[in-house]
Amino acid sequence: MKIAFIVNQFPVLSETFILNQIIGLLERGHEVDIYANERGNLAKIHPSIEQYNLLERTYYFHTMPENSLLQVMGGIRLLFVIGYRNPFLVLKTLNVFKYGSQALSLGLLYTIIPSLNKSYDIVHCQFGTQSYRGMLFRKINAPNAKLITTFRGYDISGFVRKKGTHIYNQLFKTGDFFLANCEFFRQKAIQIGCNPNKILVHRSGLDCNRFIFIPRHFPDRDRIRIATTGRLVEKKGIEYVIRAVAKQLKITPNLEYNIIGDGELKANLKQLIDELEIGQTVHLLGWKNEREIIEILNKNSYFIAPSITAKNGDRDAPITYSKKQWRWGCWLSVPITANSRVS
Repeated sequence: MKIAFIVNQFPVLSETFILNQIIGLLERGHEVDIYANERGNLAKIHPSIEQYNLLERTYYFHTMPENSLLQVMGGIRLLFVIGYRNPFLVLKTLNVFKYGSQALSLGLLYTIIPSLNKSYDIVHCQFGTQSYRGMLFRKINAPNAKLITTFRGYDISGFVRKKGTHIYNQLFKTGDFFLANCEFFRQKAIQIGCNPNKILVHRSGLDCNRFIFIPRHFPDRDRIRIATTGRLVEKKGIEYVIRAVAKQLKITPNLEYNIIGDGELKANLKQLIDELEIGQTVHLLGWKNEREIIEILNKNSYFIAPSITAKNGDRDAPITYSKKQWRWGCWLSVPITANSRVS
């Protein structure tokens, strides 16, 4: 099959689950191309990006403004920028009789990839927030393709709360199939109009064979190391683990907490660590690729995955692990509320 992945950014270190899907499909003989709104950070990427030449398979859309007036003005510019390269496709996007207001707004122009000569069997939108781009992309570039959308977290929680429960009405009408990374989010999609016969749970993949089990031993004087990996955003609940570690240090002074990841709350968490005077114990390690993460986890004894419901309604998928996923040590999944207090 020929598959187009519609994503927001590529490459992104924190979205290994998307990378694993792409690689899995390639290894099974399928053709995969990636279409992104923005370029990710190329300074630090997963080794698999180079191994599978994924940047050569990646195309970037023109940025589409949210403001309608700016969208039209930008569309007029695109008429001249890309019109001479592919006039037939540009004229196709202006077909008001076929595409109505989407043609009038010039929004379809933003889906054109110059000199694109490809066809697809599937257009797969990673996150519901990319489904709008995916619907437009299919109309212009792959009208016979099946449209699949995966819901993963913010797109079916905070985004719906912000935009309203009607936000995916058009998608649910035109989409061919849907996936959710947990049953909770599947039910959320059904509650706002998704056909229950057209959505299944498909959990985010992890190649457990890369995480080899290593027995742990705890001499009295050895460090007890705990790790967390994830974006430094509110819904990850990392603040509460830091506060808990600060209190636990009074009982267990040989504790160490390693946080893998980066994000908008890095400065806030750094300030909290300084205020609690636990800089020698809690370490913000920044972004790491999968190989580096494995090396760090092999030196830690516990993995803790906290989560909260953020003030904007954003939340993570509830975590469930099978026995096979208890590979490198002990998992501690800690869901807490935004109003929780560590005691």
